[in-house]
This record gives sequence, structure tokens and C-alpha cells, in this order.
Amino acid sequence: MIVVTFRAHRTEAGDGPAYYDALARMEAIATTLPGYIFHKAYRAEDGERLTFFQWESLETLDAWARHPDHVATKRLGRAELYADYHLQVCEVLRESRFNR
Repeated sequence: MIVVTFRAHRTEAGDGPAYYDALARMEAIATTLPGYIFHKAYRAEDGERLTFFQWESLETLDAWARHPDHVATKRLGRAELYADYHLQVCEVLRESRFNR
């Protein structure tokens, strides 16, 4: 399993309709791709946002990274929507669960 963390601060435009339209399009595509498991987003008090993704494999993540609509949206993000971001791709080495 592959875990991706995407930490970012948005620009002013990144809090507007262009961002939310792009987000809706990307979620509609990503959630239907083979290998997608889930994602969740969080916001810190300082405005930093964290999105946490899980994919079945590097191959399925790479297919998402190369998807033409995603490539175009990443360009838009760098050009207009994000002030900065930090992306990490990690392989799960061990997993543990507890449920009451």
C-alpha cells in the first residue's frame, strides 16, 4: 500500500471557485481509478492543509499522477492555487488496527 501526504498553503485564488471546481473534478476522477483506496483532508489552525491518500500500489498512483486531467490541474495549482506545498509518497511497511 502507498500513502501520500500533500501539505499545502493556498493562495487567495486557492480559496475560491477555481480551486473547488478543480477539487470536484479531481475527486470524481481519482475515486473511480483502479487502485484508489481513500483520501481525507484536514486543516490546521495556521491555515496549512493536509490531504492524506492511500493507493494500492506505486503503479496505480503513477497512473493517477499521469492522468491528463490531473496533469493539467497540477499545473493550475502551481500557477495559481498554491502558495507552497510539500508532497510525500511513502510505502506502508507495517500496519496495525484496533476496533472496540
